[in-house]
Amino acid sequence: MAKLVFGMNQSLDGYVDHMAFAPSPTLFRHFIEEAQRQAGSVYGRQMYEVMRYWDDEHPEWDAERQAFAAAWRNQPKWVVSRSLKSVGPNAMLVGEDLAAAIRALKAERDGEIEVAGPNLAQSLTELGLIDEYRIYLHPVVLGHGKPYFAGPRPPLRLMAHDRIGEDVIRLTYVPA
Repeated sequence: MAKLVFGMNQSLDGYVDHMAFAPSPTLFRHFIEEAQRQAGSVYGRQMYEVMRYWDDEHPEWDAERQAFAAAWRNQPKWVVSRSLKSVGPNAMLVGEDLAAAIRALKAERDGEIEVAGPNLAQSLTELGLIDEYRIYLHPVVLGHGKPYFAGPRPPLRLMAHDRIGEDVIRLTYVPA
């Protein structure tokens, strides 16, 4: 049975914004290795549209970016959207019954499946389907933006914490 994991970079004040701060080379290498190991990713529409960037070839990319793009392209993706009519390569749209679709996905797969996007994570949290939360805490204060938790924070239990690179702490929580 697959495990659903919601993990994102977060500022000290609780916001996620891929344009406001970027991962260090060490953290980016960590994300490449995670993408290579994952059994797939479940995306909300907004996050999927952001990540579609990795579908395109960019000759100016260094080896690390090319490695991430290859890992991202290789993994299956499930996209939760009411407005999209089609999705890109190696991706499928999730139907109307989110709970049934994700439960079936977890039952038929093994390994970790990434949950991408706070809004989707909120819906899956409310359904009790997220197995683990990973907060990559950066020493940045944004003051505003999209919060990591799009709704009320669920009761959580800290399972692990570790340092990645010089300035990021990964906090791993499970539902309490």
